[in-house]
Amino acid sequence: MEGMDHSKMDMEGMDQSKMDKDTMEGHMSHDKVVSLNNSTGENELKMPPVLKSDNKKEVVYTVRAQKGETEIFDGTKTKTYGYNGAFLGPVLRFSKGDTVKIRLINELDEVTTFHWHGLEVPGKADGGPHTVLKPEEEELIEFKVSQEASTLWFHPHPKGNTAEQVYNGLAGLIYIEDDNSKSLGLPNEYGKNDIPLIFQDKTFDDEKQLNYSAAMNEDGTIGDTLLINGTLNPKLTVKKEKVRLRLLNGSNARNYTFKLNTGDSFVQVATDGGFLNKPVTLKELSLTPSERAEIIVDFSQLNTEKGLALINENESILLPFEVSDQSGEDSTLPGEMNNFSITEEEMNLPVTKKAEFFGMMDKVTINGKKFDAERIDFTQKQGVTEVWEIYNKPDAMGGMIHPVHIHGTQFKIISRNGEEPPENERGWKDSISVKPDERVKIAIQFKHKGVYMIHCHILEHEDNGMMAQIKVE
Repeated sequence: MEGMDHSKMDMEGMDQSKMDKDTMEGHMSHDKVVSLNNSTGENELKMPPVLKSDNKKEVVYTVRAQKGETEIFDGTKTKTYGYNGAFLGPVLRFSKGDTVKIRLINELDEVTTFHWHGLEVPGKADGGPHTVLKPEEEELIEFKVSQEASTLWFHPHPKGNTAEQVYNGLAGLIYIEDDNSKSLGLPNEYGKNDIPLIFQDKTFDDEKQLNYSAAMNEDGTIGDTLLINGTLNPKLTVKKEKVRLRLLNGSNARNYTFKLNTGDSFVQVATDGGFLNKPVTLKELSLTPSERAEIIVDFSQLNTEKGLALINENESILLPFEVSDQSGEDSTLPGEMNNFSITEEEMNLPVTKKAEFFGMMDKVTINGKKFDAERIDFTQKQGVTEVWEIYNKPDAMGGMIHPVHIHGTQFKIISRNGEEPPENERGWKDSISVKPDERVKIAIQFKHKGVYMIHCHILEHEDNGMMAQIKVE
């Protein structure tokens, strides 16, 4: 018996050392992440168009997945994907209480899905890997918007091909408004003092094409060129006023820590799924892939003599700001924005589900298993709150951050390694950054029935099987 145990351990050790050797290369590329080129600020930031409803009496949208060509670089056409256009997608606007109908059309030459990231919808409308649309197919989905004001997004989710389709340009934003958001007096003039910012890093080949197969890294594809809203070398012109920036990390794998180059602070007002209770003053803010945050920068108070820009942790210039001499609106930030809370009952619930994320590159698992469309990994009752524990198990190389996303719901972070989460995470979340050897407890409830995904939002990890299924009954 003892001998058998030892031989099993030896085999496991061999497997582990082989895995360490295989993953070392992947790790190294993420320990020394290629720096982003500085934005020269020569192009004014493009604003995604706001999609109009197909008729005035109802909220009816038509969303087409398309391929096209985009002049990202002057004089060169780059082959891209987009929604209702050649690259990226429009903003869809919903109000709480709306019944929404969306006609989905696949005009690509390959299968795709339409996933509503952060939206609380029935499983059949969620757009996970089961609800595939073949080329030229279309489908009508319908759902009622029951959640509070937030900045969400949509992107494809076909099994094994999500990373490439997002990389090629399939991503768009969703804005939900409600009575509370309209009463807060936050900047809300779209494209003027309420600005969407979709951050995506790319690598372009010698022909200035998005050659995904050449750029692809099994551990997460990272590029040296930043596009914001699809704009190369962007700058944003603003007035001397408070400006609301809606940040989306829409990258395949890169993490961003956002700062102002002057060292000035800004204020975070919202998480993935809604407003924080009170504005939180920060000097920097980190977002892993798929996370969102809304921040307010007061350009009337900043010294602009030496140039002002949003930078990252490496001090790469992401977005230079040009502050005009014009004064804008004189707005004040509300003291109270929401009534988010974790109840005593939720705090005291036992952990009923554990999800262990482990591995690198193509050897990624949840609870030791790769994704299987025929297997249900977790079951939960509709409308019942449970506490889950998400654990990022380190390997011999140390491991890497996994951004964990759960479909069809917004959850609450109870604790990180037993400690209360930071102030700016005390709000609704659908994606959460989990560091190596970190245990995160969340309180989670599903409003609708269906099959939903839990997965790593490093898109290559998702494609490689770091995904499991939750059935809500």
